Amino acid sequence: MSQETVSDPQAAQEAEKYDNPVASREFILQLLSEQDGPLTLNRLISHLEYDGDDERIEGLSRRMRAMERDGQVIRNRRGGYVPVTHAELVRGRVLGHRDGFGFLVPDDGGDDVFLSPRVMRALLNGDRAVVQVTGLDRRGRREGNLVEVIERANAEIVGRLVLEAGIAFVVPDHARITQDILVPMTDLMGARDGQIVRVALVEQPTLRHKPVGKVVEVLGDHMSPGMEIDVAINSHGIPHEWPEEVLAAIDGLNPEVEESHKSGRVDLRSMPLVTIDGADSKDFDDAVFCQAAPEGFRLLVAIADVSHYVNVGSALDREGFNRATSVYFPGRVLPMLPEVLSNGLCSLNPAVDRLCLCADMLINNEGHIAKFRFFEGVMKSAARLTYDTVAKVLVDQDAEARAAHAHLLEPLETLHGVYKVLRSARERRGAIDFDTVETKIVFGEGRKIEAIVPYERNDAHKIIEECMIAANVAAGRFVADHKIPALYRVHDRPTAEKITDLRAMLAEKGLSLGGGDQPSPKDFNALLSQVQGRADFLTIQTMILRSLKQAVYSPDNLGHFGLAHEFYAHFTSPIRRYPDLMVHRAIRHLLRTGAPDRFPYNHDEMVIIGEHCSNNERRADEATRDATDWLKCEFMLDKVGEVFEGRVASVLGFGLFVELKDFFVEGLLHITALTKDYYHFDPVTLSLRGERSGRVYALNDAITVRVARVDLDERKIDFVLPDDDEALSESSGDARSEPRDDQESDEDDAAKKKRKPRRRRRKKPAGDAPAGDDDENADSDDDGSDTSSAPESEPGDAEESRK
Repeated sequence: MSQETVSDPQAAQEAEKYDNPVASREFILQLLSEQDGPLTLNRLISHLEYDGDDERIEGLSRRMRAMERDGQVIRNRRGGYVPVTHAELVRGRVLGHRDGFGFLVPDDGGDDVFLSPRVMRALLNGDRAVVQVTGLDRRGRREGNLVEVIERANAEIVGRLVLEAGIAFVVPDHARITQDILVPMTDLMGARDGQIVRVALVEQPTLRHKPVGKVVEVLGDHMSPGMEIDVAINSHGIPHEWPEEVLAAIDGLNPEVEESHKSGRVDLRSMPLVTIDGADSKDFDDAVFCQAAPEGFRLLVAIADVSHYVNVGSALDREGFNRATSVYFPGRVLPMLPEVLSNGLCSLNPAVDRLCLCADMLINNEGHIAKFRFFEGVMKSAARLTYDTVAKVLVDQDAEARAAHAHLLEPLETLHGVYKVLRSARERRGAIDFDTVETKIVFGEGRKIEAIVPYERNDAHKIIEECMIAANVAAGRFVADHKIPALYRVHDRPTAEKITDLRAMLAEKGLSLGGGDQPSPKDFNALLSQVQGRADFLTIQTMILRSLKQAVYSPDNLGHFGLAHEFYAHFTSPIRRYPDLMVHRAIRHLLRTGAPDRFPYNHDEMVIIGEHCSNNERRADEATRDATDWLKCEFMLDKVGEVFEGRVASVLGFGLFVELKDFFVEGLLHITALTKDYYHFDPVTLSLRGERSGRVYALNDAITVRVARVDLDERKIDFVLPDDDEALSESSGDARSEPRDDQESDEDDAAKKKRKPRRRRRKKPAGDAPAGDDDENADSDDDGSDTSSAPESEPGDAEESRK
């Protein structure tokens, strides 16, 4: 064995994995970094003294291809390998912008790299690439040129087919993909002009040529029932069919737990564990039980033991990783795991034996987790309860409901008691609480939308939320204490720049944020408490939201800022979230071996898994938002010309986004529709001010608007003021052109989620001229890279936005 291999710090681990181990990735990167220049494969073989060892040469060759694929190294034109850490090279994922430019979000964190429209000609949203930082643009952002495309993210694209003057092209439905897809007339597969189609990319874009594709499926006309979800699924590349190997893996699965699988586990079948979920939930992955203890409460959170059925590296595991999350569309769910598991064998259905992984916690009277342990168990749910039922029992003291659940009254009352101490501890800790509204779409016959209504959250929702948070904290502490590679749910503190911007906006309102250079969650909560009841409360809450980062999955524990917890790991939903499954595997490994040794994952692998899961979580959010926007536009189609009361939801340089009071639907009141004056945007106060009249439109102001136009294709609703008949007439024509200046990239991400996605207008493909959290916090971490979303409910992983 060579001296280089002997000094490889990962040599022992490599030897355990392979019969003929080669140098580890870490050692190869170190070796390349120490050289004066790039090393070819032959020179690398010589350095490692592999000459004549064909098996190791082949192994090294495969490893270098994998490192190149993963963006750890690039190969120059002479075949020499260079580590990406050199020469201002940055590896990351491309995030396209609707106006043609884009950003590279670095794999290793740090500021995003701005990609000009010219560079973006060769890239599509989601691609992984290596770019070289060439300097700063006029706004001080790092700017880069493309070095190499590591991985193409879009094998297929969904959009509307356009036939013009003998030319066929597809306008992508995805707002972040701005390049039309050219389609030869011989590859239309019978599709007609205006239909929604799925095209397979035959040629990816280059700096000189647009992408070329062929129609592989005609999805239909865009007004067909259910089309909005089909388009969102295909447009965002969400897997929705089970591979043959997965179907083979679940074929013949016994619907009941086998007796042999119950042995060696703690028997909880006599304990009255119950599930508490929404009335329409089908997968039950958590059950709870609480009893009084001498120094507080004993809280047991039992979670479906998915890791027992989904083995590392199996077909189910590969597909679970590929999906990474269940996707919840209005009226339809795409599960992470097949229904035979998610709704059957892994679901904690009532009155049947189920395997579980349990967090057993002693919560003292101050709401702190004094002790905890994890164990593998077998349970039998005593009841499938809904939030409404539990609220009737505990809050409303409904006699009929209490009589029907008399056998569960004591543990439910005790559960309410532990919730109260956990909630008090949360308030003392200073976890940030936001008052936000979630909505749901109510369908009638033929999938026609009957109403858009707010979700009602009661104490039952909050009970489960606090129990799940406690279990997640215990899981985070457990894996951290044992130093095993695992995924934490990380919510980092806001950047200094965002804090400065927030304080400038607060100063305009005579307010201040405490905490100095690093304000704590308690400082944010104190501010929210201070302004509670003010007319501009929602405005201030929005400002705070926009200053916060988004929670992500990472093996590097940075704590959870929003929840004010030092340790936090998602543990409670392994049926629908792959990171939870990974945490279960880590805990099971520790329970069975007592040490992190021989755990089949290392830190670097966890980094990749965490990034993949974070990206897929964001993809799911964007897809569901697109489908919901479509449905809301469809709901408003027959309301053009009607007048509604609303509030200003966002203020941007080109106008106001207004949310209708009764429908929770947003639309744009463009600045050109404010015809009585010239209005100027104030980014500090987030308002538009009239030049002559002094009239101010600010966040959350009440406003009356008329629906001027609904564009289902672009998911756009346009408003005008009620007395502006001229604007109403004009808006019934073509889509209004909006500002295309890249200053829009400064709008923070919370605002981007709230507004309707604005598709570009159709254009002919001629020429290649450049174009113009359940549960998390907003992230406005960069200049318009849109890497985050505003919270749906609580800022810190509110478990009950989950179903």
